[in-house]
Amino acid sequence: MVIDLSTVPVSQGTGYPAPFRTKVAGRSRQRVGNAAGLTNFGVNLTTLAPNAQSALRHWHSHQDEFIYVVSGELVLVTDVGETLLKPGMMAGFPARVADGHHLINRSNEISIYLEIGDRTPGDRAEYPDDDLLALPKAEGGYYFTQRNGQAY
Repeated sequence: MVIDLSTVPVSQGTGYPAPFRTKVAGRSRQRVGNAAGLTNFGVNLTTLAPNAQSALRHWHSHQDEFIYVVSGELVLVTDVGETLLKPGMMAGFPARVADGHHLINRSNEISIYLEIGDRTPGDRAEYPDDDLLALPKAEGGYYFTQRNGQAY
């Protein structure tokens, strides 16, 4: 299926609880995988404004993730440290590897990347820098709690 990017809605929201929402201000996504009717994995064309970040640093229990830098520069932050990513560079994050990751745009220009992730049921995400867990909903998607199980 051919996708006209201009017809794909731009989403700037986040499912994060209120205390964490400002951390991803400046991020927008176009869910191009959904626009193509894909159901087994998601593909987002994501834009980060200068000083914006992709997500809170996290890792997944069941889902693999992959990113491809289209334009601009991004800093990949993991447990190992920081790596500068430029157009054409890629990174993958296998499920069950407890190495939190996220991207930060520390440049003065907009950065764009593709993010690809599968939709394996039962996935949970852990956020090593924040008191936050993303737990699976029966109908799909996530709900958020603190590490002690208390809801936000």
